[in-house]
Amino acid sequence: MPRTLLARTFLLLAVLVLLTTAAWLSLFRYVDAEPRARETAQLAASAVNLIRASLFAAAPERRFGLFAEFSSREGIRLLPAEPEDIIEPMPDSRFFNLLQSELHRRLGDHTRIAASVDSVPGFWVSFRLDEADEEEYWLVLPRERATRNFAGHWLVWGLLAVALALAVAWHIASRISRPLKAMARAAETVGRGQIPARLPEDGADELTRLASAFNTMAADLQRNEKERSEVLAGISHDLRTPLTRLRLEAELSVSDESARQAIVSDIEQMESVISQFMDYARAESGEAVAPTDLPALLASIVGRQASVGRQIVADLIPLDELLLRPKAITRAVTNLVDNAAKYAGGEINLTLSASENEIRIDVADHGPGVPESEVDRLKRPFTRLESARTNATGTGLGLAIVERIARLHDGRLDLLPNPGGGLLVRLSLPIKH
Repeated sequence: MPRTLLARTFLLLAVLVLLTTAAWLSLFRYVDAEPRARETAQLAASAVNLIRASLFAAAPERRFGLFAEFSSREGIRLLPAEPEDIIEPMPDSRFFNLLQSELHRRLGDHTRIAASVDSVPGFWVSFRLDEADEEEYWLVLPRERATRNFAGHWLVWGLLAVALALAVAWHIASRISRPLKAMARAAETVGRGQIPARLPEDGADELTRLASAFNTMAADLQRNEKERSEVLAGISHDLRTPLTRLRLEAELSVSDESARQAIVSDIEQMESVISQFMDYARAESGEAVAPTDLPALLASIVGRQASVGRQIVADLIPLDELLLRPKAITRAVTNLVDNAAKYAGGEINLTLSASENEIRIDVADHGPGVPESEVDRLKRPFTRLESARTNATGTGLGLAIVERIARLHDGRLDLLPNPGGGLLVRLSLPIKH
């Protein structure tokens, strides 16, 4: 079975049309057999009776001339029936059985019909000049009188009718599947965190109600997202102000160096948590795509990370400018580097590569890695692999943020084993110029 609704609906309608047409043809053939058999039998019986009357009325010396006249003018031949005749019976079908019965009723039970005699094809009908006469003759009529040939124009009209029915079936199927396709595309847009275009609310009542419900849902999601961002932005502002005062108080009032550093460290961690919450809640779709020099963008990230003492080995190929959201990409790659430094430590490899239709940003570490069974779980918000990387603190939003940014660019995030040991996180993005 085809996978699309359009193809499946059209296939079912086409099968229905073809089966209905075949059923009507079969019914017509069944109903048509009896009157056609009577008509053909009447024709053959009339010819036999005409020949009988003509032969009885004609003088004996003129009968051979009469046979020739029948053959030349009417295409009718008369031959004597011989015991050694090789007879091929008519096909065993309802029409020929009805024809045989009708000829028996009109000409007598001794009447036979054949498709050929002595390998000569035709519509062969046996008869006797007199019921008491034992001598039989074959009346050979053209085969067309016992078969029905549909005229060419009827065949053309039949094919046109089937083609028209299939065209209407395709139109019906496309009318059903088109709004569902549009809704599927809109749902994918919502899944990427973007705002879909409003669906047209027309067509059948059920589809109109479905489109209206989807538009309402999309509007509600957009409103909720906006309200959430505003609330979190307000919370962030309200929290950062007292945190700044606490940090200032700690710097000025706490004389113990170790206690002061501990307080400052706690405050910085709280600010980092707030920043991650804001990154996750931020509507990345608000940033428009722009031509971006990705190698230069990644090189600037490497420079900033090196300035805080992180060992990053970069392998960046030159690329033409791509249509990306540079702030979102910066946030994603920075999160990956932060995760690698936090959970694995040591040297971090940042690689940029490209294939025919996508680019790949790989961030690899040499830490304990991630079990394959935990890969999908780690992409969910507020999730950390405590058993493998225990010396880390955080919200568990880093990979969830990168996953959201990947979907925003129609890309994907993969967690793979590093060939050199550790974890390789790959951000794959389609190439858009």
